[in-house]
Amino acid sequence: MKIRDAKSCRFDLVSLGESMIRLSPPQHGRIEFAPVLEQWVGGGEYNVSYALSRLGLRTSWIGGLNSSPMGAVIRNHARAVGMDVSYVVERKYDGVGKKDRIGLNFTEVGVAKRGSVTLYDRGHTATSGMQPGDVNWKKLFNEDGVRWLHTGGIFASLSESTRLVAAEAVKAAHEAGTIVSYDLNFRSKLWSSKDAIATTKPLVPYIDVLIGNEEDFEQVLGFEAEGVDVHKAGALDVGPFKAMVERVVKTFPNVKVVGTTLRGVKTATINDWSAIMWARDGDSATGKFYDGPNFPDLEIEDRVGGGDGFASGFTYGFLAGKTPQECVNLGVAHGALLMSTMGDTSQITLEELLHIAGGGSARIKR
Repeated sequence: MKIRDAKSCRFDLVSLGESMIRLSPPQHGRIEFAPVLEQWVGGGEYNVSYALSRLGLRTSWIGGLNSSPMGAVIRNHARAVGMDVSYVVERKYDGVGKKDRIGLNFTEVGVAKRGSVTLYDRGHTATSGMQPGDVNWKKLFNEDGVRWLHTGGIFASLSESTRLVAAEAVKAAHEAGTIVSYDLNFRSKLWSSKDAIATTKPLVPYIDVLIGNEEDFEQVLGFEAEGVDVHKAGALDVGPFKAMVERVVKTFPNVKVVGTTLRGVKTATINDWSAIMWARDGDSATGKFYDGPNFPDLEIEDRVGGGDGFASGFTYGFLAGKTPQECVNLGVAHGALLMSTMGDTSQITLEELLHIAGGGSARIKR
């Protein structure tokens, strides 16, 4: 991909999406019986900026915040790792949450045969109320300069207005020569497949990198991986998925990279974990699949955010000038490491990432 030179840009990556406060019982407890809830910060697109800032890149996050202490929690969390929040859309909190709220999610971290569960309380949020024109995209992409924009289906699903904002952003980024990645991230609780397809297909001509699993591609773009049962336990057969990706990139020849995680769920805390990536050969019509490393029987502390860990890992690779094979290796390694800690956002260092992506072991360091 032709990525803008770092010297000509203020930001390596900007993400557009909602950040929420997550409330979880300690360890693997249940919300119904929890006397204490731990507070975490996260959100699909936000998580990518956060991780890349920890890896040493210059990142910014754009979403909606209000003037309440809940808004300050997210603002402080971002600033703690050096994320820029100067383009955040700020709203005055009304004191009761009739509008411009900070979204909440209640998450139980699963164990054994009880899977993790997330319950949303994210209606009428400051991010869902964002409107076209709230962000000066021309200043951001043309004057400040951005190498990579990351957004996705969660942001687009929040409201009619965020769908317009997503379209506004990807078009402005594309026109400025900024790489655009889009995580399809279908959420049935937020919108229907029909609405997702109608919204997303017109955006794809402006997108360089697509991220999603087989269900995402079916529900958000209408491409089915024939013979794949996403609800069946065990490892995913990548053959039908690769055939589906070939159809996607033939339909949308502007797409340069497609990445997806592969997860075989044995228990909530034991998963097989890997990923594949398709990358176009320069400006040609052909491309190649790259298989990431396999981590069978990976022990997981908290699986939430693993897909965002993959996305941020391989994005780091491209921004750092790595080969496609190195990029998918970084994505798989970062996702695996991220799931070794609690919370949605990365606690991983660049040294740890490069060690595991390079085939290093978990041997103790003294």
